Amino acid sequence: MRARLAAIGLVALLGGCATVPVERTPAGPAVAPVRINLIAFNDFHGNLQPPRQAIAAPGAAGSDVQVPAGGAAYLATAIRTLRESNPNSLVVSAGDLISASPLVSALFLDEPTIHAMNLIGLDYNAVGNHEFDRGRAELLRIAKGGCERNTQREPCALDPDFPGARFTYLAANVITETGQPLLPAYGIRTFGSGAGEVKVALIGMTLEGTPAVVTPTGIAGLSFRDEADTVNALIPRLEAEGADVIVVLVHEGATTDAGYNARTCEGLRGDLLPILSRLSPKVDVVVSGHTHAAYICDHGEIDPERRFLLTSAGQYGTLLTHIRLDVDPATGTVVSRQADNLIVQGEGFSSSRGTVATTDLYPLYAADPEVAALVARYAAAAEPRAARVVGQLSGPATHNRSGVGETILGNLIADAQLAATRSPEHGGAQIAFMNPGGVRAEIVPAANGDVTFGQLFATQPFGNMLVVKSFTGAQIKALLEQQWASGPNSPAQPMVLMPSAGFTYSYDLSRPAGQRIVEASLDGQPLRDEQIYRVTMNGFLASGGDSFTIFKDGTDQLGGPQDIDALEAYIAANRPLALPATNRIRNLTPQP
Repeated sequence: MRARLAAIGLVALLGGCATVPVERTPAGPAVAPVRINLIAFNDFHGNLQPPRQAIAAPGAAGSDVQVPAGGAAYLATAIRTLRESNPNSLVVSAGDLISASPLVSALFLDEPTIHAMNLIGLDYNAVGNHEFDRGRAELLRIAKGGCERNTQREPCALDPDFPGARFTYLAANVITETGQPLLPAYGIRTFGSGAGEVKVALIGMTLEGTPAVVTPTGIAGLSFRDEADTVNALIPRLEAEGADVIVVLVHEGATTDAGYNARTCEGLRGDLLPILSRLSPKVDVVVSGHTHAAYICDHGEIDPERRFLLTSAGQYGTLLTHIRLDVDPATGTVVSRQADNLIVQGEGFSSSRGTVATTDLYPLYAADPEVAALVARYAAAAEPRAARVVGQLSGPATHNRSGVGETILGNLIADAQLAATRSPEHGGAQIAFMNPGGVRAEIVPAANGDVTFGQLFATQPFGNMLVVKSFTGAQIKALLEQQWASGPNSPAQPMVLMPSAGFTYSYDLSRPAGQRIVEASLDGQPLRDEQIYRVTMNGFLASGGDSFTIFKDGTDQLGGPQDIDALEAYIAANRPLALPATNRIRNLTPQP
């Protein structure tokens, strides 16, 4: 427990313009540590229905077992079970709660996901980059409620009075024209009382690089500040308000080669690590996201000066991180911290890879009836559109990357976008490029080859408009170079652009940056540096998304149809549509 009165008086004397760290004073007899539960997840992306994904978990005799996971109704029960184990519990999310969502949520502007999270009892959600997909005004509507129309879709389609989030959105590093955060920077919760009182402060924010991964019009007037600087600047204020525990919810992340619950920092890498290296040692827990990877790391193994716990729960509500903190209320220090990633197992499923059945090796959660009814109501409303057959495929359009990062589905989408913009009146396109981050789910046709609109929407849920621009051959080569040397893109983590049929390129990563593209051809003819080519991309890329800044330099811009409409038209026109090969990109890097 903190002695706060002196600090509060000083802050009042200074007109609230300064914050003063408080000193801790022992209060009476020794008090047992207070156990705090943090129940965390990230990157839910509106996956109200089970996402038909499995977690590879330790099974019998040392082998792995595939455990089906996810679904809001099962997530609700798993969270309630953990919450009931300790009244000192908080449920938190590290961003991308909404957007890039399946049809059952996205068709209704993700209002059903907010309803579900209200029922589940989410306490805090840090904004992620995808919270800005529909723009600032729509994010504020989602957070605060109401039926103001900010997009092409009509809000409040099923509920005439959308209440907004009953939980708190946090956006500490998202600053408006006034110099203030767009949404609250932090929240503080108090547990216990008297000598056993403990205060937990939570700072929430998105990645500083959000402008590189969202459409500029959605964030006009906003600035995104450095993550570590934002946290460190807030800590004196939190201490003045009596915070004993400091938790950071940040929508930035890492990856690892370890298992989902390995509890090791070995092999941890990614854009989050440089941020962590500059965080104040006073931080106790960092709940992260964005990379859709699952990990638990005692950061003290990396930096003994910064011994906070680092966690991530993967994606889509398939995992929950159960964090336990024992806090000495007399000194306001965390004396013990531990965490586990728990599988949210609810129901089995079948896919192109076979059947994934439930297993008694891991807890099996019943569906929460209230959340299940909510999801069923929205699913029924979406079903007529989702079930509409749009065409046929000759086989599964997978998103499994080849050795060079090329995918069948990425190539198929590029082909569809070229077909939609090839005619002179629609842009006269000769080449189309598709970014892998814009492909969210594979398309597995029914036994007779049928593909539904719901499947297409799950693949491309963003509603991007297509854009056609003119580029020289030299600009296109420079654009391809940005796959390995622009923003976060690097040889270790490239953002591979998938080209439409007729365009091929080769690269050699042993060559210097800027000279890695060895060859680029269109219809068998080498690209000529001075020649003008018409190129199609989605609106996100056209604005420089995914750090492909050269896309902004194109000229003679012409707008095209929506990306999902182009994909639907292409599949409908070819029954069944033969799948493209993954032979458009070649890696000429000498192998050791």
